[in-house]
Amino acid sequence: MSVQRLAAVIAATLPSLLAYNPPPSPTLLNQALALAVWGLFAAVAAGAWRAARPAWPLGLALGGVALGVVWSWGPGTLPSSLALSALGLLAAAVVMVAAGASARATVSAQALFAAFCWGWVVAGGVNLAIAAVQVFAPAWPDGTWLARSGLPGRAVGNLRQPNHLSSLLMWSALAVVALRQMGHWRPRPAAAMFAALVAGVVLTASRTGLVSVLLLASWGLVDRALARDVRRLLVAAPLLYGLAWGVMWAWAHAEGATFGGEARLRETDISSSRFGIWANAWALIARQPWTGVGFGEFNLAWSMTPFPGRPTAFFDHAHNLPLHLLAELGVPLGGAVCVLLGWALWRALRAATGPQAPWQRCAAMFALMIGVHSLLEYPLWYAYFLLPLAWVWGFALGRPVGAVERSPATAVAVAARLRPGLGAAAVLAALAVVADYQRVVRIFEAPAGAAPLAQRIADGRASLLFAHHGDYAAATTGLPQPDGLGAFDGARHYLLDTRLMRAWAEALAREGRVGEARWVAARLHEFGPARAGDFFAPCDDPASAPGAWACQPPPALDWRALQRP
Repeated sequence: MSVQRLAAVIAATLPSLLAYNPPPSPTLLNQALALAVWGLFAAVAAGAWRAARPAWPLGLALGGVALGVVWSWGPGTLPSSLALSALGLLAAAVVMVAAGASARATVSAQALFAAFCWGWVVAGGVNLAIAAVQVFAPAWPDGTWLARSGLPGRAVGNLRQPNHLSSLLMWSALAVVALRQMGHWRPRPAAAMFAALVAGVVLTASRTGLVSVLLLASWGLVDRALARDVRRLLVAAPLLYGLAWGVMWAWAHAEGATFGGEARLRETDISSSRFGIWANAWALIARQPWTGVGFGEFNLAWSMTPFPGRPTAFFDHAHNLPLHLLAELGVPLGGAVCVLLGWALWRALRAATGPQAPWQRCAAMFALMIGVHSLLEYPLWYAYFLLPLAWVWGFALGRPVGAVERSPATAVAVAARLRPGLGAAAVLAALAVVADYQRVVRIFEAPAGAAPLAQRIADGRASLLFAHHGDYAAATTGLPQPDGLGAFDGARHYLLDTRLMRAWAEALAREGRVGEARWVAARLHEFGPARAGDFFAPCDDPASAPGAWACQPPPALDWRALQRP
């Protein structure tokens, strides 16, 4: 096995296998591991950096998002921990784009892409086994090495999200197609693996996965440059999905088990509240079209804006990438980023020419597949999807040797010397992230002999990248805080839930800011008064309701007015 293939297998597989994650984040260790291993892959699968210039539209789009982060952080109120986290991940994505585009300009481009695909085939096979255990032997997972599924009859993988597992399996299916197209796999084994991966998508019961299966079939119908057996395999994807669905239905009824796909058909809201959050996102865009609500501020702006009949789940994303960018960055900047992304995708799909066209288009399909997912979810907010996407998208945008100006020997030599440094920097950055994360882990999981809670919270609030978790603990534990409402300045920008909204309303009332407290209480009421415990209990008592501040209508405010003076 080549070094590049080994690096790809490690990069694609390890982040998806890690089931252990200490609170408060369920995926932080997976993402830190992804940063390290994909950085190592980029270090061994890159060419001369100057050959990355054809990928400039994608790099410029990422730069536009970074500009939005800086604007939300500097003139805005986004906490530095959230801003630095976003900027660091965006910087890593830019490096991966450059590495992918430069790899396309090397004489070993096809071998490097094949290595990338083998990585996802292995990752898909291992995750398929995990999915089978979660569905057919749900008592086996221990929660540490194998994650338990909290959704009866559905596979969630060790990433604990059925949509993430579905997208991983679809990328693996794409990798099978690409390897078969390049002649690295014989037809029958490729077809068997492809069918198994499509069946794995059925185990997730992900509707996004079904859309992706239909996308594969559409590709097979329109792309006549693909080999005939590859096209037949792609077109058969919906049939394979339907067959697997029928087998699962029959098995569940025969064994008295739960089949998640059948259970999802009984759901009354086919969109899982997406139609509602999309409508709310459009309203936020209409209210603040020029500058948006600010990067990272969607949850705060949406939660603190009146939306009677709103979805009652706590959304921190619009679940549609264009809508989210427009809502947070504003129409001018967000629209420009969307145009650049669309242009980069179109160029990647159309750039393939000659005998290399089919497998280069396979690389572009990785981007299109996750792009479709991004119309319904937000997978690109996770490093284990963003970083490999950046590499393969950059690769699809790159130009083969001879199509771009050849790099002089000195440039190639310099690039070769920089590769070990790139890999070392990625690993060190990941270790630094994990070390910084431990400062907030100790708040929620106190080790033996730990300092008092108040001291652990103070230490967590001093974290460089995760201070917002420390702020949340300070705001919700009820311990006296020397800066009064200061903890809410950071905590409210991450995710407003019932506990935090109630604590914020009560803290505002104690500070004499009753009007703002009533506004927060009114928004909390929109999410369902029963979810707030006994907070609204006085409102049900005619004797106490007139004097209870939470029961009174709030003054007319804007979410931006809820700022610390």
